[in-house]
Amino acid sequence: MKDLFNADQRLVILRALNEAAGYSANCSMLSCVLATYGHNISRDRVRAHMRFLEDVGLLTIDVVGDKTLVARITEQGADVATGRKSVDGVKRPAPGGN
Repeated sequence: MKDLFNADQRLVILRALNEAAGYSANCSMLSCVLATYGHNISRDRVRAHMRFLEDVGLLTIDVVGDKTLVARITEQGADVATGRKSVDGVKRPAPGGN
């Protein structure tokens, strides 16, 4: 069950970035988006998902100031967010975007 939640949370992050102006968002904004979709998780967990997605090449992370993480989706990440590509550990979106 935990793997299913993790995969869905990672997809939510990618979809949020794909729809964001500038294709980027900070950890705080991603946490709010996740909560909107029923994933009320800690910021540490959000950062762990961001690092996972960075490790598999789906987003890049910049550190702003002392510790604010800003994620930017990559072309591969956009392909995963829209279902054109699949990656282990990230849920594949359903047809029609659900």
